[in-house]
Amino acid sequence: MSSSRIDALTRWAANQNGLDVAAITMTPAGGDASFRRYFRLTLPDGTTQVVMDAPPAQEDSAPFVAIGQRWHAAGLPVPAIHAANLDSGFLLLDDLGNTPLQDFFTDEQSTQQSHLQALDLIAQLQNRANPQALPAYDAALLGRELDLFPEWCLGKWLGLAIPESWKALHAALIEQALAQPVVCVHRDFDAMNIMVLNQQLYIIDFQDAVAGPISYDVISLLRGRYCRFSNEQFNQFARRFYEDARKDGRLSRQTSESMFLTQCHAMAAQRSLKVLGIFCRLTLRDQKQGYLARLPHFLNHLEDSLAALNQHDDFSQWVSATLRPAIIQRLAESAT
Repeated sequence: MSSSRIDALTRWAANQNGLDVAAITMTPAGGDASFRRYFRLTLPDGTTQVVMDAPPAQEDSAPFVAIGQRWHAAGLPVPAIHAANLDSGFLLLDDLGNTPLQDFFTDEQSTQQSHLQALDLIAQLQNRANPQALPAYDAALLGRELDLFPEWCLGKWLGLAIPESWKALHAALIEQALAQPVVCVHRDFDAMNIMVLNQQLYIIDFQDAVAGPISYDVISLLRGRYCRFSNEQFNQFARRFYEDARKDGRLSRQTSESMFLTQCHAMAAQRSLKVLGIFCRLTLRDQKQGYLARLPHFLNHLEDSLAALNQHDDFSQWVSATLRPAIIQRLAESAT
């Protein structure tokens, strides 16, 4: 980020608070896989805000602002947007602190309790927010996401051929997703996008939200980057969500528990395949560091999900016999 852009950002943030630049301080507060960067703004009275820098050439902040305003109005725990200059890519937000949900994954009990709280937050999102204004998580988008795996992971990183079993799996995962009730989907409901402030959970990074399958945010949480649950543990969490969704009407009686669990595992397989592709793309195209090291974790998630989808044994066996050894070998070569 150039010094001139930092200066412009600082002047804008000061102006939004009716202050001189000399009266405030701005310190880096991190970034993410995108081109967005965050700064903590400290005001003269000691209160703080977060300034988002999202260069318009790389990031369109309009969806973040529109979704944030709608969800805030719906009573959802999201950061208030105090000001936005979309032409410059500057946003002024509530400061939700430095404590993401994964900081509470310290032992089995706190990890379980944190995930139950997050499942309740998903229920709030699905019950309070209207999905109609969001882009549709349709067959085309689901397919494009799945296609990231053969393009970037198999082709451009590993140099592997696509297995014959891929076509059937591709079609089945999309079919399972589209068979579910449509709700607001955050689309990256991982622990890193849930902040904890004063014992309350807040949702951040919601700019990619879509109208899509009810199970998607559930599996984003349960098959995220910080924990690996056994299928028994995964099913227990999913059953808890299923029971609550049946009670409040998000799921009808036509959806049996076993059907929902299958949909969850299929959705988790879709997301794991997408993530394998995205992490390779972030590395190869965007020159981002650290993502390849996370591939084995999501490969584990993929194998766990496929283990619950018996009709796709051929692809599951290919993953174990071909994909896993290829990834492990390629990572070892990269380390030397």
